[in-house]
Amino acid sequence: MEKEYPHGHHESVLRSHSWRTVSNSAGYLLGSLKPDMDILDIGCGPGSLTVDLASKVPQGKVIGLDTTADPFGEGRKLAAARDIRNVSFEVGDARHLPFPDNTFDMVHAHQVLQYLKEDERIHAIREMRRVAKSGGLICIREADQGTITFYPEVDGLKDFVGLYCKVARASGGEPDAGRRLHTWVKEAGFAASSITATAGTWCYNSPDERAWWSGVWVDRILHSAWRESTISGGHATQHDLDRLANAWREWGSSQDAWYAIVHGEVTCRLD
Repeated sequence: MEKEYPHGHHESVLRSHSWRTVSNSAGYLLGSLKPDMDILDIGCGPGSLTVDLASKVPQGKVIGLDTTADPFGEGRKLAAARDIRNVSFEVGDARHLPFPDNTFDMVHAHQVLQYLKEDERIHAIREMRRVAKSGGLICIREADQGTITFYPEVDGLKDFVGLYCKVARASGGEPDAGRRLHTWVKEAGFAASSITATAGTWCYNSPDERAWWSGVWVDRILHSAWRESTISGGHATQHDLDRLANAWREWGSSQDAWYAIVHGEVTCRLD
């Protein structure tokens, strides 16, 4: 059974995911990409990162995989606009990848494992390993919510981070996935000598960035599937969420607003 993405695919969710590119969300891959690679991109969402990966491997191909086809239209439109023809999208589950063994030169997952339960995430990593070719790469990046830093310290934003983590853990997820990622791949069977662990960041400070990021979270708090699960799970009331949305509005309106979050990254090479 496919696992439903807890944030859903409301426009505000797709708006945030469609910002992602190789340079801003997978820069650690750049030194490993080769023009003829076949790549699987797990948890592709609206496909902006998937399409950008395809542009880097013009003689290869990229398949974007997600649990629902709902966001694929955005990726197909982007690929057509950029005249990128070596990309496709398929429905599938990271825990049971619908591909034969030894299929891909690189298997990439961005912000996927943090939403899975402990046993599921280890199995998903083993599935990534199964479908990768000998000598191939498993590349995974996960956010670490405990590293979020913001200025000014608007009343309510720390409460939002705490609530986000509480809701994530209530469904079996791990919001501080970034710091644990290197241990998960070891548990899945990778030797320490085959793992390169790094870190990346997202940082928002310019007027356009802070307006976009705060607006995304106002709408996600008030309109996405996350709102529904937060209220139905008894984690917060609508009044609570209104207060947190106002905190994001206040932060976004500050000319001095600054936000950063660290992401854990691993590159695992198969023998």
